Amino acid sequence: MLSIAWCSCSAATAPDEHDTNRVSEEAISAFFADRLAGKTATFAGEKTMNLWEVEQQRQWVWETWKAANEAFAEEKLIDLKPLSETSLGRWVLPESLERDAVMPYYWGTKGEGKPKDGFPLYLYLHGSGDKHQEWATGLTLCTRFDDAPSAYFIPQIPNEGEYYRWWQKAKQFAWEKLLRQSLVSGQIDPDRMYIFGISEGGYGSQRLASFYADYLAGAGPMAGGEPLKNAPPENCRNIAFSLLTGADDKGFYRNTLTSYVQEAFRQLHTQDPEHFMHRIELIPGKGHSIDYRPTTPWLKQHVRNPHPKHVTWEDYEMDGRHRPGFYNLYLPERADNAGRKRYEMNITNNTITLQIDDVTYETVETDPHWGIEMKFKKHYTPSRNGRLILYLCNELVDLNREITVTANGEQVFKGTATPDLKHLINSCARFFDPHRLYPVAIEVAW
Repeated sequence: MLSIAWCSCSAATAPDEHDTNRVSEEAISAFFADRLAGKTATFAGEKTMNLWEVEQQRQWVWETWKAANEAFAEEKLIDLKPLSETSLGRWVLPESLERDAVMPYYWGTKGEGKPKDGFPLYLYLHGSGDKHQEWATGLTLCTRFDDAPSAYFIPQIPNEGEYYRWWQKAKQFAWEKLLRQSLVSGQIDPDRMYIFGISEGGYGSQRLASFYADYLAGAGPMAGGEPLKNAPPENCRNIAFSLLTGADDKGFYRNTLTSYVQEAFRQLHTQDPEHFMHRIELIPGKGHSIDYRPTTPWLKQHVRNPHPKHVTWEDYEMDGRHRPGFYNLYLPERADNAGRKRYEMNITNNTITLQIDDVTYETVETDPHWGIEMKFKKHYTPSRNGRLILYLCNELVDLNREITVTANGEQVFKGTATPDLKHLINSCARFFDPHRLYPVAIEVAW
């Protein structure tokens, strides 16, 4: 094994000098640099840990990840200052994802003093009018919302026309960069991140809420309403979800589609009232213009649980791209890039039950004018084969005790799991979330 150099680690976290099971700090830093540069290798160096070491090692891995991000050559977020017209930055998005895509943004704080755990972060997405006017209006609105102390990221859409969609791949690149950079900054509370928007921003925030729910405490689309195929509501288990639309907002069937979202969340809440927190309203007498003020005060009451024991993930593509993981589930490979799968995880004591199904949609209602698919019936069939990595920590199970894992009714693991530094490293690189560095990983095949 390589010798270890724990230069930035306190004496309490350094391994015993006679320990031959070691990993070098240089190797970890090089691995993180490669991941940031787009390489997808897995860190394989092993160093088993005692449970009492996990928290110290978790903190050390996160500090090493932060240092790698600081050293990585990329456009950084501007310094976090009070939100105003001068708290202005810009990112150039990859040409391979969208041509000539420059995203200006406002990045700033509201209120006096940073909270102990960091600022709550609000990502606001504007509507689809002239992008300069919409962006300016967004800044004006966001400064008035009652959610201080808070931090805001207010982007301008890079391009109009066919690229005026907040969920396209170039924008996904921006959101993941925002999540990563804001989390390593130490300025943002990892468990109080929210996304919301108006009109086109309502569509976008509804889609992104389902796609990135594992990072969010809540989401608040307004004056929107997406067909549920574009934003599976099951993924919003464990977050707070608000959708406000005018009852008379008939454009593109926003009121009708909002009613379908409302119906779906009510059904899910009936099945699991503890984990489907939602507020979905059709506002009487209102069209496309509504009162936007109630959303962020409602959202700010809710805090993310980064370690839910009951997870539903419909793995779907958004602009041709899938997420590689969700909460503590990670897919090392994907056999079918077009199809959908639903992963359900339920943990009771130290028994983990996984159900993996293939998902197909049957359209049961189509708009007669534009051919918009409005309503669907889902069909589930047990998935016949696949592989995932199940990450675990003491917040999910008792790692001192035996763990049992079943997948689609078959026992796939039974035994104790040994914490290893490589799992902290790989989960850090995969999720870049300080509250999701996992010491244990179990490979599950079905």
